[in-house]
Amino acid sequence: MAQVECKVKGVFVAINDNTTVPLVVLSDGGDRILPIFIGIWEAVSINSAMNHELLPRPFTHDLFIDLCEKCAVTLRFLQIDSIVDGVYYAQIVLLTGGRDEYLDCRPSDGIALALRASVPIFVEENVLATAGQTSEDLPQVIDIASFLQKK
Repeated sequence: MAQVECKVKGVFVAINDNTTVPLVVLSDGGDRILPIFIGIWEAVSINSAMNHELLPRPFTHDLFIDLCEKCAVTLRFLQIDSIVDGVYYAQIVLLTGGRDEYLDCRPSDGIALALRASVPIFVEENVLATAGQTSEDLPQVIDIASFLQKK
């Protein structure tokens, strides 16, 4: 299958009368975006990585990156490879002992790791074709930093 390299456009909170839900939005560099609803702590971690924030204590994702460095494991890329019943599936690809290892992961965790390791994020074309949207299709959103400042 064809993979499309995507960038993180931002971390947002979708707001409506009944709920607020964090989401990360990936962009293929064109008109398509891929919104992925995530948990609040993953949203905070991704936002922290996007802003290159150095926190006094490491997040779990920072710990994983440090562990990989200490054990001579290289993060190569993240691939978001399928969506089933609205649930995205991903794998983080690691290089260890001269071969690639694929680890199943939640896309939100994989994105937090990929940003910290400065590695590419790939999305299968069929996932973008199925779940891709335009910016106009998004619900009302505000960026996570603005949302957290209101709290």
